Amino acid sequence: MTGGRGPGTGIRFDEVTVAYGGTVALDTLDLTVRPGEVLALLGPSGSGKTTALRTVAGFVRPTGGRVWIGGRDVTDLPPHARDVGMVVQSYALFPHMRVEDNVAFGLKARKAPKMPRAEIAARVGEALETTGMSGYARRYPRELSGGQQQRVAIARALAVRPGVLLLDEPLSALDARLRSGMLAELARLHRELPEVPMVYVTHDQVEALTLADRVAVMDRARLRALGTPRELYRSPADTFTASFVGSANLLPVTCAAEGTVRFGGTALTVGLGAAGASRAGEERTLCVRPHRIVLGEDGPNVLRGTVTAVQWRGATHRVAIEAEGHEVRADVPELDTVPAPGERLALSFAPGDAALLPARTGANGAQDHD
Repeated sequence: MTGGRGPGTGIRFDEVTVAYGGTVALDTLDLTVRPGEVLALLGPSGSGKTTALRTVAGFVRPTGGRVWIGGRDVTDLPPHARDVGMVVQSYALFPHMRVEDNVAFGLKARKAPKMPRAEIAARVGEALETTGMSGYARRYPRELSGGQQQRVAIARALAVRPGVLLLDEPLSALDARLRSGMLAELARLHRELPEVPMVYVTHDQVEALTLADRVAVMDRARLRALGTPRELYRSPADTFTASFVGSANLLPVTCAAEGTVRFGGTALTVGLGAAGASRAGEERTLCVRPHRIVLGEDGPNVLRGTVTAVQWRGATHRVAIEAEGHEVRADVPELDTVPAPGERLALSFAPGDAALLPARTGANGAQDHD
């Protein structure tokens, strides 16, 4: 199956703003989606990610800026003229139509040129085969599971051979097992359609990190950070990105000599991180991922405190201690002997596993979105 515009298709948001009355839903978004890549728009509810997607689809008109698809300014074009396929979280299947008719709907709805019936049937068969739904063509949506209905919705979007595929929280209505399976299916679909760029809206960081080539982190209608999942995880730009992309210990520190900070009464050696060079006495935030922290005093940076909680997570235990008035968490391999709450414990980490970020507001040092 091939996309409608070949390998040159991409998307560009050129200073796009969307406002409803006095409320800004999207604030001067300047972003390019490369041909063939999966870009995840990640952020909390109300961050502007769905608004951005809908401006590409043509369902929302910008109050400022332009939207480009494949080098063509589509800002003033209606949705049907934009060469996009869209999948929404509610599936939006017609309950009175069989699967094959749902998939064919977009093809039959075209006013001109009319597509021959044989070609429509071929397109439907191809889309169903691509999504693994060939054996369900004669069923009704009510006879399908949630995951199967979502596959049909994707097949319908693919049948028109779009130049761009837009997915708006497509897995949010599925349970954890089905969500995991559909993530694998979407990854396979991306491999089979390498020329079609996909924009994937989600508030789930696992989905974004698993599927996307790059992630755009949105907050309060603005783009906060952009990079590969590894870049955003290892070197977050700020505390919001650090806490939203993965699990993070965010600890308030005071800079001392270059590469040295004080966390309460504890001296720590750290890397520079996103905030760059520091000045003595400057307030910063130290970001340390829980899985980079180990039990004991083996590392150069040691934190000592009192165990407040231990959670078993199958292959790991999450151990939390209170150190210098803040919670610090470590995700360690499953323990044979589990420390008890109230027990004194030491945690340690390497300087290269800690990133120095700008100072943050709020006192709680632990942030978790997993």
